[in-house]
Amino acid sequence: MCTLWLGTLNRLYQSSDLKKVDMYASPEPTDERANPLTSVPEVEIPEVGTPELSPEQRIAQLEAELEEVNLRSRRLEKREASELYLQPYQVELLKLQRHLEQTNQRMIVLFEGRDASGKGGTIRRVTRYMNVKHYRVVAMGKPTEDQRSQWYLQRYVAEFPRGGEMVLFDRSWYNRAMVEPIFGFCTEKEHKDFLRGVVGFEKDLVRQGTILLKLYFSVSKKEQQRRFERRRDDPLRQWKLSEIDVQAQEHWDDFTEKKYEMLRRTHTPATPWTIIRSENKQKARINALRVILDSVDYEDRNPELDYVPSKKIVISGAAEVDLMEADRVRKGRFRQ
Repeated sequence: MCTLWLGTLNRLYQSSDLKKVDMYASPEPTDERANPLTSVPEVEIPEVGTPELSPEQRIAQLEAELEEVNLRSRRLEKREASELYLQPYQVELLKLQRHLEQTNQRMIVLFEGRDASGKGGTIRRVTRYMNVKHYRVVAMGKPTEDQRSQWYLQRYVAEFPRGGEMVLFDRSWYNRAMVEPIFGFCTEKEHKDFLRGVVGFEKDLVRQGTILLKLYFSVSKKEQQRRFERRRDDPLRQWKLSEIDVQAQEHWDDFTEKKYEMLRRTHTPATPWTIIRSENKQKARINALRVILDSVDYEDRNPELDYVPSKKIVISGAAEVDLMEADRVRKGRFRQ
């Protein structure tokens, strides 16, 4: 009886227009036009972006991009070549350092000059391969309240080298000769007292066996401005741009006056200044290395190297004073 009943139902289902429904199948599409209330007309949205370039414009764009790549490549090649050119002199610096260690001598090198004049880059080239146990780079920050109550030179003396060591000051006690009086970080009396006493202090250092080398990096106003703009625009260099840097161009003539006074008052035969023209950084660096190597009579020098600084790049502090005075007479103001 049950079998008969099931067979009848099956025949009725097969003969009907009913369709099996798959619960997992996607619903069949419906005609949206059938219901105007639910239909949404298709709107063509224009693409937002760079307009289509013509073939000529695209070619010009690609050529400009290729030229930029080539320019960067040439710069890198030039930089690499200049770094390779420095290496024989850096080998000599290792010999000089070994000489200081063996003779237990002390050496101080001052790096002075305007902001963005190339002091830091030169220091990095000098110390790149040196034994870190026998040299230090000192860049003094703003003095603390305790230090302000001390003798001005005391915090610098605390950083002086021991026997067999070289200390390189990235700016030095000569802050009191230029930066401090210009920006009001010291009184006029403190400035004058410094200039009056620093020569005797340095002569005592030399008399007691310390090798003292004073380098002043000189750059033009136009080149300084270019380097400031590069620092401002380059994320990798923005940390170099300080508030004082921003004001350096405004105080250009003030720095020039203080530079002249500093060189005139503190350049002596026993403690001379060496001026390095740093308009071209690569030339300034190689000549700075030559000056440093020439200041110490060490053994085992490479006879094939040229140790003589370029006269176009390196001049004495006395010669710089003469040039500045001649400019003032001829033009009514200092050149730089």
